[in-house]
Amino acid sequence: MAAPQDKDYAKACGQLASALSISLASARRKVDLVAAKEGVRDNAGRLLIAQRLLLEAQGVGQESRQLLDVLLEAVKEEEMYLGDD
Repeated sequence: MAAPQDKDYAKACGQLASALSISLASARRKVDLVAAKEGVRDNAGRLLIAQRLLLEAQGVGQESRQLLDVLLEAVKEEEMYLGDD
């Protein structure tokens, strides 16, 4: 039988998975990989890592959306152009 997981850790991993559009298992592996690199073994440390990765993912997502908005603005010469499909 598997050991019960910390609810806050599971929630943070779920939010990370949603933000990165990956599976929950992949999000947990990502957190485990970073925890192993940083030498973190306790649940509280893993929770902090999951929250940090979530904040980083949300920041990158915001920057990407702003860049896409800039790229999708019509150039003055092309704003009235209708392409043939």
